[in-house]
Amino acid sequence: MNFYAMRFNLYLLPLLAVTLLLGCKTNKKDEHLASLRIHLENRAQVVGSGQTISVLRSQPVLVTINSDPVLTEANIIGATVLATPGGYALQVQFDETGTWTLEQYSAANIGKHFAIFGQWSEQATNSRWLGAPVISHRVANGVLAFTPDASQEEAIKLVIGLNNMARKIAKGKMK
Repeated sequence: MNFYAMRFNLYLLPLLAVTLLLGCKTNKKDEHLASLRIHLENRAQVVGSGQTISVLRSQPVLVTINSDPVLTEANIIGATVLATPGGYALQVQFDETGTWTLEQYSAANIGKHFAIFGQWSEQATNSRWLGAPVISHRVANGVLAFTPDASQEEAIKLVIGLNNMARKIAKGKMK
């Protein structure tokens, strides 16, 4: 029995080379993903019902929150950095389900805080609690804007990652 291993490999060599050359073109900026988790303040003193976090680095504030987020990056359809008189703010637009959830929780919990956690890269150092805005009114339009405890560069990275994540989810690549 004759075995022609060299002929087989030589036939597939050009195909392998083309596959490697075309398949290795990736744009790291397009792959950059971010996450955003919004938790609700939990004032109940029930053991195991939540966790206490420290928000804001310059003047830390302790907030007890529910462990499970009420909204995540899966509910986001877009994010932007807004210019404000004192600096900048993040604006997050939620999908239909996120809008309903935000409206329900904001209407039922006026006076409490939303605790917002963000991660803008795979490194753990690029994640932190970004803010804990007080819920002052019912948010019915699905837009949440807040001033983050982050540099403008970090905020821009977060927005780019959230928008990339929203596009991937919209295309059905992530579930």
